[in-house]
Amino acid sequence: MDHKVDIVSRQQWRAADPKEKETLKSPARRVVIHHTAVSSCTDLRECKRQLVSIQRVHMKDRGFDDIGYNFLVGGEGTVFEGRGWGVVGAHAKGNNSDSLGIAFMGNFNDETPSEKAIQAVKKLLQDGVSQAFLEPKFDLVGHKDLGETECPGDKLYPVIQQLK
Repeated sequence: MDHKVDIVSRQQWRAADPKEKETLKSPARRVVIHHTAVSSCTDLRECKRQLVSIQRVHMKDRGFDDIGYNFLVGGEGTVFEGRGWGVVGAHAKGNNSDSLGIAFMGNFNDETPSEKAIQAVKKLLQDGVSQAFLEPKFDLVGHKDLGETECPGDKLYPVIQQLK
């Protein structure tokens, strides 16, 4: 069965080049779920605009080498390449060397993630396992499980275990 998910490449959303890129030393054993905490996007053009803005904030204001997440998912289920597979992210301080960061685009303190976004993340995770970027028995956690934050929001957090 083909689970392969279509991913909008960095080039397609006009990502800036990363300052540096560190490769994960082995398949990720954890997936950390985030939200971007900005308004959700359902239109491709709006999502691309948001991605450029998020990357700019991460690189210029926070001093990251690139956008912090490995992948981001829009409300209509489109998956966008952040740092991509096999790359160390900057999404959960002290927990990036063995994990993958996936951000749902939107603020899930108030809104509920769409079924399309949930299904897209499920497929992405299956893809990661089948391509050996992700351990088959990976742990799935919310950002707030690893630090003092509300991320990924009250309405997304309960959905996390359904993603496996």
